[in-house]
Amino acid sequence: MRATGSWLARIGALLVLALLLGVVLQLPWAGDLGIHAATIQRLRHDLGSPGDPLVAADSDSPYYTPWTLLLGCLAKATGLGVFVVLRIAALISLTVLVTGVWAFVASFRDRASAWRSSAAAALVLLSLMLLWGTTLFDWSGFLGLNSLALTVSYPSTFALGASFWLWTLLRRAAAWPHFLGAGALWAVILLSHQFTGVVATLGSIAMLLGTRATDGRVGWERIGGGAALGAVLLALWPYYSFFKLFDMGGGLEEIHRSLYRELPGRIWLVALVGGAALVLRCLRDRRDPLVLFCLFGITLFAAGGISGHWSWGRVLPAALIPAQVAAGLEVFSASRRAVRAAFGTVFAGALLTGLWTQSGTLGYVLPRSALPSAVEAKYGGQWSGYQWITPWVKYGDVVMASTWPARQIPAYGPYTVAPGYPDFFLKDQKAREAAVETYFDAGTSRAERRELLREYDVKWVVAAWDEKPGLPLERVAQGPKGQRLYKVTQ
Repeated sequence: MRATGSWLARIGALLVLALLLGVVLQLPWAGDLGIHAATIQRLRHDLGSPGDPLVAADSDSPYYTPWTLLLGCLAKATGLGVFVVLRIAALISLTVLVTGVWAFVASFRDRASAWRSSAAAALVLLSLMLLWGTTLFDWSGFLGLNSLALTVSYPSTFALGASFWLWTLLRRAAAWPHFLGAGALWAVILLSHQFTGVVATLGSIAMLLGTRATDGRVGWERIGGGAALGAVLLALWPYYSFFKLFDMGGGLEEIHRSLYRELPGRIWLVALVGGAALVLRCLRDRRDPLVLFCLFGITLFAAGGISGHWSWGRVLPAALIPAQVAAGLEVFSASRRAVRAAFGTVFAGALLTGLWTQSGTLGYVLPRSALPSAVEAKYGGQWSGYQWITPWVKYGDVVMASTWPARQIPAYGPYTVAPGYPDFFLKDQKAREAAVETYFDAGTSRAERRELLREYDVKWVVAAWDEKPGLPLERVAQGPKGQRLYKVTQ
């Protein structure tokens, strides 16, 4: 029976990974894909001073990270299109994630055979992707299957995969090179995706406390040396000031408030099954690193909700990941056979429930006509993109567009007047947003519109209305949903 379960775990993990590989080939358009594509666009044209990735401004940006710099170099060296590079990024990130989880699980199963360790790793992978709730939870840095399908090419996926390697390294660290290497990797993670960097930091503290690395003076010296190296690398990063980010948290609060909504429906499976696994681990060892990791995550997440710092909600993976890992491990770790059998049965039921909840992910790989009606109802769809403007709009042209198209247009090379995403390093962000709002306001005069076009050197307008008499616009193309591309003629 146990051997059968091990085989099913491996087969299930392979099927889920095959689905994600299909997603990589499709690269569904949604969420923040546009800003990551735009970042690579700017780096491929100017590695030294790329400027703001979304608007024509000389500004730093936290999107210029070690990971995106590597991708920009790849694009520049090979001439590959940014969406091809993003597919390559997704493949690399998925590999880093899977191997990182595998190594992390192995660090808990030193006495197990490679065969049993691989089965445990497969279960943990399934747990990370399926053990959530019955309401979808899609955010970058969150490893649910549907969420990962939309964010697999994002820097957050690479950062999460690297985090598992960091935690593995810290669990095995013994000499100075290990701690210095961990410090450098910690800095790369923090620079690549700051929210995941916080999760990685909490996990690192838990791993160090759980492995008793802090019990002696030598241990503290090595930990301090690694942390100091990481801090130096953070301070030396030339593309943006990492420590300046601490002054900008206030502007992120409202967009993260939804992280605290519908929470029971989003995480009840992991709360019940993963929570039970953590309790069993705590009974065996009160300094269990997964238990400590979860407690740190819950504490910071709760503090964010109580204080109204909604952006702290991005630390939620620090509470969920250890519970999901513990659930996968407990199927093999429970000492009593009856406990293993009971827990394994409940765990399997929870995974199947999570799989059904996220079955709409198939829609990112298969055509709608091939989906059963019940699965099609769970498929959220994807954005259509703005490739239809590229025969006319060239790299570096400025486009006047509202927020929604502004989230995609820079991916193809142009700039927009205002960024489609919060851009707190951009000093005139509010003025730009006001300019766009004024331009598209029905009460704005033609003279005001003409002045805005001149002020921001706008060459194109994307709008859903017919040409306005008296404006220097010439319609050149029509896209989906009634959108039109206009050329500014003077």
